[in-house]
Amino acid sequence: MSMDKNCVILTENLHKEYRLGVIGTGTLRHDLQSWFAKKRGKEDPNRRIGMRDVADGDTFMAVDGIDLEIYRGERVGIIGANGAGKSTLLKLLSRITSPTEGRIAYRGRIASMLEVGTGFHAELTGRENIYLNGAILGMSRAEVDKKIDQIITFSECEKFIDTPVKRYSSGMFVKLAFSVAAHLDAEIVIMDEVLAVGDMKFQKKCIAKMRELAIDENRTVLYVSHNMSTIQDLCNRCIVLEHGKKVYDGDVDEAIKLYMGGDNDEFFAAEYNDDKYKNPVKRHDVNLTKAKYIGRTTNLFYGDEPIQLELEWENLADIPSLSLRIEVQDARRIPITSYLIEDFYSGKKGETHKEAFTLDVSKITRGRYITRYIFFNKKNEQVAYDDIEDAAGLVFRRQTPDDTKRPWNRLWGSIRLGNALLLKKGFE
Repeated sequence: MSMDKNCVILTENLHKEYRLGVIGTGTLRHDLQSWFAKKRGKEDPNRRIGMRDVADGDTFMAVDGIDLEIYRGERVGIIGANGAGKSTLLKLLSRITSPTEGRIAYRGRIASMLEVGTGFHAELTGRENIYLNGAILGMSRAEVDKKIDQIITFSECEKFIDTPVKRYSSGMFVKLAFSVAAHLDAEIVIMDEVLAVGDMKFQKKCIAKMRELAIDENRTVLYVSHNMSTIQDLCNRCIVLEHGKKVYDGDVDEAIKLYMGGDNDEFFAAEYNDDKYKNPVKRHDVNLTKAKYIGRTTNLFYGDEPIQLELEWENLADIPSLSLRIEVQDARRIPITSYLIEDFYSGKKGETHKEAFTLDVSKITRGRYITRYIFFNKKNEQVAYDDIEDAAGLVFRRQTPDDTKRPWNRLWGSIRLGNALLLKKGFE
């Protein structure tokens, strides 16, 4: 099993199989009761309510034939639905459990944090657990001594560092455990969805620290999360798992798009033949039937090139005054801006109508974006505006010139307002 000199984790045909069902009831008497009931074709008297019967030999493949090459300095996100195999994969890579089939090769020490309190001894103090974790990683007491002040300061647990960790809250556990994993000498840092327990300020601090480890110290970070915002902020590579298989490995935005379903990702047009892309609204007075970019065979827009958009709909009721909000979302489905067109159309029930719009996207930075079309209407002065149609729109991609000395970083935001004016120093 040969590894590239920069490869730190290599897996070949990795499988992990589990047997379904309960292995034992906990007592010999109950085990014998269950066995006799099964022999007589009766229901198991010790089966938990709501639990289905599992036949002997039923198995579940939690990880199914995964091949990976993880390189030094990479920040790898691992995403997928619940039960996709993310946590099992991390347990295999952390050597907590062994594979049913396949091989794993490593280069470097691994610090893992897979659940709150992993690797901590409840009866020991926070300080003692720091030394314990250092010993597990093969570090001497003198090596841990050099790091311990940084660990305690980062963890924000100075007041409680000499208290047994069994008295810590889950948030304190996470803070100390992350600080230990990040500061001790491990070439590979593996994190499961544990940061969600901590407060938002500490989460941001952790993300910044993991990015620093990878970029400045050339360490490798593997990170599992259901929070696409943190995946996009931290990672430069992303793996999507589905039913134990690797279905994608590559660009972060593309991975998030695949995981989240990719609404209407046609190149230049979409037809709304069913309710697949519609959101429920209070009142359906219009039915969007088509959307397309005018005169385009691609959804990639360059520089200051505007988007020419055509929408077609039919009126399901009389429309006295129609308004439209075109919402733009980033790959995490977070709205970044909107275009508003108020009171631009009126029509009778049964009529169909086409309308063209020009969207100035010059201030939106490079990347992939998702649009959404929200039609709304005000029937009379006594009634507030109601949404009457809400449909997922076309995707567009922006390619912008790098006209600054430092290329625009997506972590700075999705809207670039322009350069700040430099005022003269001092005041007259």
